[in-house]
Amino acid sequence: MSDKVTVQVRYFAGARAAAGIQEELIALPAGATVADAAGTISAQHGEKLAGVLTACSFLLDGVAVRSTATRLSDGVQLDVLPPFAGG
Repeated sequence: MSDKVTVQVRYFAGARAAAGIQEELIALPAGATVADAAGTISAQHGEKLAGVLTACSFLLDGVAVRSTATRLSDGVQLDVLPPFAGG
């Protein structure tokens, strides 16, 4: 068993603007969660993305993430989706 997982992170709408990129690969320790991934990308891209992430939802291989404690498997795709409707 590997000691880390690689996750493809895709950013949409305001998250893409805040991150300044469309997608990237990140490496995390084995057993990492969606929350760990969010913390990593927040640290890499700074305060602007960190602020957007507080309102984002996530898809893991196209399925809505109900809990950020969901563990990540190697090679998964994590989509970062900010709210699309204004308010």
